[in-house]
Amino acid sequence: MTTTHAPASPATHSRRLTTSKAMVEAIAFEMERDPSVFYLGEDVGSYGGIFGSTGGLLDRFGPDRVIDTPISESAFIGLGIGAAVEGMRPVVELMFADFMGVCLDQIYNHMAKIHFESGGNVRVPMVLTTAAGGGYSDGAQHSQCLWGTFAHLPGMKVVVPSGPADAKGLMTAAIRDDNPVVYMFHKGVMGLPWMAKNPRATDEVPADDYEIPIGSASVVREGTDVSVVTISLSVHHALDVAEELAGEIDVEVLDLRSLVPLDREAILSSVAKTRRLVVVDEDYRSFGMSGEVVATITDHDPGLLSRPVERVAVPDVPIPYAHDLEYAVLPRQDRIEAAVRRVVAG
Repeated sequence: MTTTHAPASPATHSRRLTTSKAMVEAIAFEMERDPSVFYLGEDVGSYGGIFGSTGGLLDRFGPDRVIDTPISESAFIGLGIGAAVEGMRPVVELMFADFMGVCLDQIYNHMAKIHFESGGNVRVPMVLTTAAGGGYSDGAQHSQCLWGTFAHLPGMKVVVPSGPADAKGLMTAAIRDDNPVVYMFHKGVMGLPWMAKNPRATDEVPADDYEIPIGSASVVREGTDVSVVTISLSVHHALDVAEELAGEIDVEVLDLRSLVPLDREAILSSVAKTRRLVVVDEDYRSFGMSGEVVATITDHDPGLLSRPVERVAVPDVPIPYAHDLEYAVLPRQDRIEAAVRRVVAG
């Protein structure tokens, strides 16, 4: 079912927060509410997480619940899995999604499969957080999204917020979930001063606790001419394009918010209205999210589409270090606008 971003009701006080501060607020609330919640990872203590994901938590909860780990991803993710199996609710930070390669066995052969292999008798209520995405010249091994890889592996939920209100609500839902959840945040939506300026990385966030249901997409802009289906930082780029084209082309922007479960009903509903589809994904084009969104339409009713689908994704190459080359492969506004114009012109 399609829902919108969590609104601040008249009875609920809200403040403007960055995405990173909204994440921290959700984690802190859950740590206060539930003593079984704790956080561990590299540089998550006094440093506050290199992307601001744990700022202030050490001072508030101490080193027994906010644990700095050695650079040994298999070890501390394994520690988190063991703690979850024994009844704790760990939040474990893998600093970069790109580093999944050094600990993938723990993630997809243990964290994701223990519930299945135990015949449903053992739960793994664990959140694996990780930073994704490029745009700041950090090279091929620190700039990938890879959420399509996580989503391809069964047994884990995968959520990817695009802004502060969703970041808080999805984090709350992830920590409370009895299943393993991979919570992926794009560096470009965190509101960090050293990243490229993104005014939407700060937004109104309700002060109370609330959950965004995992598996519920959000229509962040209504439109009638073309549906742009996307996730994370690409939502911001799509909204920029929609605003630029307003009065000429009426663009609907659908923020998926999670890949597992995938809100297929929301995709079908949007395309049934506009009959044109552009899928934007900062992950690689082949075998990923963009193809799955298209298959959602073609498996259900190819007749919903009046034109062939346009896909704007990273070509199947490593992310370049050079700034101009990196921007050339990322799905930024120029490529999205060109795709929208092509699909509408036909």
